[in-house]
Amino acid sequence: MVEEVDNWLGLYNIVMGSTANVVVIHGEIHTTIILRVMLVLPVFEDIPMKSKSKVWIMTAQMDLMSLPFQRGWDIHFIHGALSFAIHSKQVTGFSTFLRNRKPASDKGDGFIREFWEQAFGCVLHNSKLDGKNCTGEEKLETLLFEISMTSHSYSIYNAVCSVAHALHAIQSSKCNHRMMMCGEKWNLRNHQPWQLHYFLRSLSFNNSAGEMVSFDPDGNLAAGFDIINWVTFPNQSFRRVKVGRIQPRVSEDILLSIDDDALVWPSKFNQCPEDHYANKEKDLCIPKYIVYMSYGEPLGMSLAIFVLIFSFATAVVLGIFIKHKDTPIVKANNRNLTYTLLIFLLLCFLCALLFIGKPEMVLCLLQQTAFGVIFSVAVSCVSAKTMIVVLAFMATKPGSKMKKWVRKPLACCVVFTCFLLQAILCTVWLASSPPFPSLDMNSLNAEMVLKCNEGSSLMFYCVLGFLGFLALLSFCVGFLARKMPDTFNEAKFITFSMLIFCSVWLSFIPAYLSMKGKYMVAVEIFSILASSAGLLVCIFSPKCYTIVVWPDLNRRELLIRRLK
Repeated sequence: MVEEVDNWLGLYNIVMGSTANVVVIHGEIHTTIILRVMLVLPVFEDIPMKSKSKVWIMTAQMDLMSLPFQRGWDIHFIHGALSFAIHSKQVTGFSTFLRNRKPASDKGDGFIREFWEQAFGCVLHNSKLDGKNCTGEEKLETLLFEISMTSHSYSIYNAVCSVAHALHAIQSSKCNHRMMMCGEKWNLRNHQPWQLHYFLRSLSFNNSAGEMVSFDPDGNLAAGFDIINWVTFPNQSFRRVKVGRIQPRVSEDILLSIDDDALVWPSKFNQCPEDHYANKEKDLCIPKYIVYMSYGEPLGMSLAIFVLIFSFATAVVLGIFIKHKDTPIVKANNRNLTYTLLIFLLLCFLCALLFIGKPEMVLCLLQQTAFGVIFSVAVSCVSAKTMIVVLAFMATKPGSKMKKWVRKPLACCVVFTCFLLQAILCTVWLASSPPFPSLDMNSLNAEMVLKCNEGSSLMFYCVLGFLGFLALLSFCVGFLARKMPDTFNEAKFITFSMLIFCSVWLSFIPAYLSMKGKYMVAVEIFSILASSAGLLVCIFSPKCYTIVVWPDLNRRELLIRRLK
C-alpha cells in the first residue's frame, strides 16, 4: 500500500507540476476513483498543493465514480472536463422510472436491495448486516447519481431492444418449423444464441427515443460519439452537457461538430467577463472603468468652452441686428426671418451641451430629437431666405405676380412645413424605437463606454437625411442666385455657408462610423459646432462688418442706385 501511495504521489507531481493545461486520461469506469484519491492525497501527506486548473479529457468508458468515504469530497476538479460517450438520447419515462424505484417494490429485482444498502450506507429490514436502518424512502438525487439516461444505460437499452427485435424476427419467420441459412437447417424450437447474429446484422428499427438503431458490416453499432462537457455546482451536483458529436456516417468534412459557445471551461481558462479585461501577462482580470464625455475631462471641457464662445458670438450678432433693426441691411432680407435664424443658431450651439455629461434617459431622448428639430428650423430659415432673394429680384420685373410671395407668408410656410416634417420623423422615432442609455463593453479594451444608443439607426439617418435635403436645396437655389445684383444680396454668402454645412455633415458619417467610444460623441459635437459656425460666419459676418465698421454703406439710397 505504501508503494502504491508513493506511485500516486509521483504521478501527482508529474501531472500537476507540468505546464500542460490539458491532460488526457485513458482508463476504465473506476479510474475517476483513483484520480480523486490522487488529487486529495497531498492533503493527507502534508505536501504543498499544486494548481488544480487542468482540463481533463476522458475516454468513453469513464464515469464519475466514488466510494462511500469519498462522497463528501469536493468534485470541482472535474468542472469543465471533456469526455467522449457513446451517442445517447433521453428515453421518455426513464427518469420517472428511476425516481419511483424503491426497495419495497423490487418484485424479483434482488439487485436493488444490495445497491440501496451500499449506496446509502444503511441496512434494510430482514438484512443479515448490522448498522443504521434504511427507511426505504431515500432519494437517489442525494447521491452522485444521474437520474437522466447515460450513454451506458442507453447502450444497454438499445442492446435489449435489438435482441428483442431479433427474437421477434425469428419467431415471425415464414418458415414455421425449419429454415435454410448458410447451408444449414435450423430448428426454431432448438435454436442456439449464436444463430441470432444473422438477424442482428440485418436489423434496423426505431427505438422509443425516435432514433434508428442499425449495425455496420462489421457488426458494430453505428451510433457515433457525443462530446460531453462536465459542469459542477456548489451543492456537489453536476451535469453532463452535450457540446458536440462525432458522426462516422457523415462525410469526412463534418465528421466532428462542436459548439464553442456552449463549452464551460475551468475558472482559470474562462474568458474575462465583459466588464473586465486581461493584464499584460494574461493571468489576471482587471475591472474596466466607465467613461463618457464629461465636463471634467480636457476634451469635454474644450468642447463646452467652444459652445459658450459661439453662443456668446451669436447672441452678440442678434443684439447688433436688434439694435440696428431699422437699417436697410437688416430689413432687406426679412428681418423676422433673420431673428429666427439667429435664435435657432444659438439653440444649435447650445444643443451640443446635451451631448456632454453622463447619459441619462431624458438626456438621450433630447439629444438627437432636439438636434434634428432645431437644425431643421435653422436650415429651413436659410432656405426661405434664399427663396426670398430669388423671388425678390423676379418680382422687380414689370407685371410680375411674384410680389405677393415676397412677404411673410412664404417664409412662415417654408419654416413651419420643414419643422412639422422633422417633428413627425422624431415623433415616429420616439414612438417606435427611442434612444436609450447603454453601456458599450466591447468597443474598447480597458473601458466601458456609457453612451446614448440611437435606438433605431434607420430613423437617425432619416433625420440626418432630411437635414441634408434642406441643405442641398438651399445650396442649389443660392448657387443659381449668386450672379444677381450683389448689394444686400445674401445668395453668395448662403451658397458658401451651405457648401461648408454639407461638407461638414458628409464628412461626419464616415468619421462617426470609424470612431469608438466617447470619440463618436466628440465627432458629432464638432460637426454641430462647425456647421453652425459656418452659417453664422458666412451669412452674418459681412453684414455685421458693414453695420459696425462701415455704417455709411448701410443706406437705402445706395441700394436703389445699385439696382438702377
